[in-house]
Amino acid sequence: MAAAGPSVFLLMVNGQVESAQFPEYDDLYCKYCFVYGQDWAPTAVVLSVYGPDVFGNDVVRGYGAVHVPFSPGRHKKTIPMFVPESVSKLQKFTSWFMGRRPEYTDPKVVAQGEGREVTRVRSQGFVTLLFNVVTKDMRKLGYDTGPPDTQGVSGPSTPQGLSR
Repeated sequence: MAAAGPSVFLLMVNGQVESAQFPEYDDLYCKYCFVYGQDWAPTAVVLSVYGPDVFGNDVVRGYGAVHVPFSPGRHKKTIPMFVPESVSKLQKFTSWFMGRRPEYTDPKVVAQGEGREVTRVRSQGFVTLLFNVVTKDMRKLGYDTGPPDTQGVSGPSTPQGLSR
């Protein structure tokens, strides 16, 4: 029986938040989600950073998005963060007074271009992420993930007679 070529590929991504720079704020925490296209392929990561305001309410301190790297290896990405802003001074005062600052109802809108052009935002901080990516059989199935010399993952060699 002839050996058939691969019919699926493996893409494994893990990582961590390495650092965050929000000079004006302390006691922050992150939430994240993956955003994917119609064919279920993940295309971006959305990161939301929250922290307490002067009244102790958790409010958004920044949104940012980054494309998931698909080439094997370690990747370091620094994401500029931003927050939505009220348009008028009256809206700014009302939102501050009520403790309800502008925020997206669905943070995935950050990774999509649709509808964002009408949103006023302000830059606020940076978050640095580390991604570790492992792939298998992507090139065999026709996916270009980078130069051929980056396809292998360095590590211990496979014992003679065994295949990966």
